[in-house]
Amino acid sequence: MKEAGVIRVTHVYSQPPAKVWRALTEPALVARWWAPGDIRAEVGHRFEMDMGPWGKQRCEVLAVEPERLFRIQFALNTTITWALVSEGTGTRLELTHEGFDLDSPMGRRAFEGMQPGWPGVLARIAPVAEEL
Repeated sequence: MKEAGVIRVTHVYSQPPAKVWRALTEPALVARWWAPGDIRAEVGHRFEMDMGPWGKQRCEVLAVEPERLFRIQFALNTTITWALVSEGTGTRLELTHEGFDLDSPMGRRAFEGMQPGWPGVLARIAPVAEEL
């Protein structure tokens, strides 16, 4: 039986959704908090993210709702969704990274590595958004 893993992380920023959105969707900004790549907020856009020692990962933009939702297909056939919710003058960002095949050694290793890693990665968005 195939078991799928899901990672959910929430982070709150003091910046409004417009600034967090830019940090999520503009290549030069994404490179500062996550990885370089030609990311673009355009459904169907295919690009690569350079994940350093893990190599270049093929990605595709699956859903775009400006300042509300951004979803991409990522490595190992996983899906990453960033949902933005306005909260006072700031933004609550809910990340869901799903589709890890926990029955495969590679899928399980990726899940176990990324689960504790995402909170730190999301924290790195704050200084980028503050400068916008």
